[in-house]
Amino acid sequence: MTDLSVKIGTETLRNPVILAAGTCGVMGEIKDAIDLSQIGAITTKSITLHPRIGNEPHRVADLPMGMLNAIGLANEGIDSFMEHQAPKATSLDTTVIGSVAGESIDEYVNVASAMSTCEDIRLIELNVSCPNTDDGLEFGASPALLKELVEAVVGSCGRPIIVKLSAAPGDITEHATAAIDAGATALTLINTIPALAIDVHTRKTKISRGIGGFSGEGIHPIAVRVVNTIYQHVCKERNIPIIGTGGVTHWEDAAEFILAGATGVGIGTASFINPTISTQISKQLKAWVQKQGKPVESLVGAVE
Repeated sequence: MTDLSVKIGTETLRNPVILAAGTCGVMGEIKDAIDLSQIGAITTKSITLHPRIGNEPHRVADLPMGMLNAIGLANEGIDSFMEHQAPKATSLDTTVIGSVAGESIDEYVNVASAMSTCEDIRLIELNVSCPNTDDGLEFGASPALLKELVEAVVGSCGRPIIVKLSAAPGDITEHATAAIDAGATALTLINTIPALAIDVHTRKTKISRGIGGFSGEGIHPIAVRVVNTIYQHVCKERNIPIIGTGGVTHWEDAAEFILAGATGVGIGTASFINPTISTQISKQLKAWVQKQGKPVESLVGAVE
């Protein structure tokens, strides 16, 4: 029997396929389109302390090889989430990862602590691409600030912590190291990449905010490079799992992430195009692993 199970912190996922934050509903509404028992985990929408309306439209633009978005972390806030969304986790036949965002360390701590009271939210992922209200600098852009944030959340939260990093700072070896030194159980690599698209007819930017996050096929080779670099120089020796995310649209993309050093594989933008893509990739990945003749975890970082 082909063993696709992988371990993230204390949790064993049935397979490496994970639906990324903000791409499968607030709390797994994508279950109406797919069988969640066929994937390893889903990630909730990023939740903040207070409700957020988000940015003005247009907030999404379809681009060649991907998508540009600046949603602005629109969400209902943690109080409403805990009342109306968290109880749904019990009925979802997959592992649930809670995504947390904020504008201060206290906000992250409060949201993560609240989420950890839900027994069926088994892992917490920190979206650290949020500006700190004190200095405007993204938490994920500063290793020192990131370490302070992760230490505070780990110290107050009863769940394994995953830190989701952007490749925007360039070499993120120091950032990854800081997150792990602070107690992070795993890393998600990578978040969207800041980008700009202009309508040449109107001379206006294609989304209202101007700069947004670029995701999809176009960032996949970049994400593979980052995953392999951080695996080789930071995570391999310390046995820290990586969730490789960015441009997975075919099973080969998922297999590539695993060979580069990823334990889990996040699927995001592709779900907007084809909501059933995650279950398709899961089945195809199983066939690939079976052909290799070894458990999937033994293929992590096996690029030659």
